[in-house]
Amino acid sequence: MSDSIGETAESVVKATTSQFVDQEFDVFRVPYVKSKEQVDKVMAEAAAEKAMVCYTIVLPELRQHLADKAMELDVKVVDVLGPMLRVIEGNWGLLPKNQAGLVHALDHEYFKRVEAVEFAVKYDDGKNPMGLAKADVVLIGVSRTSKTPLSMYLANKQIKVANVPLVPEINPPAELFKVPPKRIIGLLIDPFKLNSIRSARLKTMGLSDKAAYADMGRINEELEYAQAIMRRVHCKIINVSNRAIEETAGLILDYIQGNEHHLNDTK
Repeated sequence: MSDSIGETAESVVKATTSQFVDQEFDVFRVPYVKSKEQVDKVMAEAAAEKAMVCYTIVLPELRQHLADKAMELDVKVVDVLGPMLRVIEGNWGLLPKNQAGLVHALDHEYFKRVEAVEFAVKYDDGKNPMGLAKADVVLIGVSRTSKTPLSMYLANKQIKVANVPLVPEINPPAELFKVPPKRIIGLLIDPFKLNSIRSARLKTMGLSDKAAYADMGRINEELEYAQAIMRRVHCKIINVSNRAIEETAGLILDYIQGNEHHLNDTK
């Protein structure tokens, strides 16, 4: 439950429930709760379903009303923001604005993020090689190495990303070889892991997993070709096998920041 969009509370719930791998949880987001009546309705439903409520509400009176209602109805609740707000107030004597939705305000950072997302969509999958020169990062790799999900994830970190698929039968665009090596990231993957991913992909499309797309010989050929291109452009290489998108993105962000620090040190 939240007096804004509820994204923070939902993220906390999903991060927590992911630790209970053998149990399924139903998660419902209730955004834009602005009145005591709305709180009462949600809490009554939670009591009837014997549910737990995780909330991010900044208005003190509404937060207190929710806590009181929880005690009245014997509903277990988790206040995500309240404890941290109180600690900051107590430690430094600062007063919060108590205004919902500030983290999502339409500020400069927001528009930079939107611009990066639009960039990632426009220059996804090698659609327009002209975008490579404008990109903060260029991802290269064979099909199913998470180029597109990584591009979108990094875009939400305000990084402009273009990506280029590497296929033996198609020469990479000439523009790729003009991009500084420090702005290119090569994505590699274990061939058996790639075989598993591609086979599953074919099945979801109603196709046979015996197709050339998932053939081990073809996969090894593609990976060897990809490595040859990566050596040619002298780029950073990351193995994405058994890595979550967030972990790979973290490695890329660390690499970018390392390059920035190096440039600053040499000035």
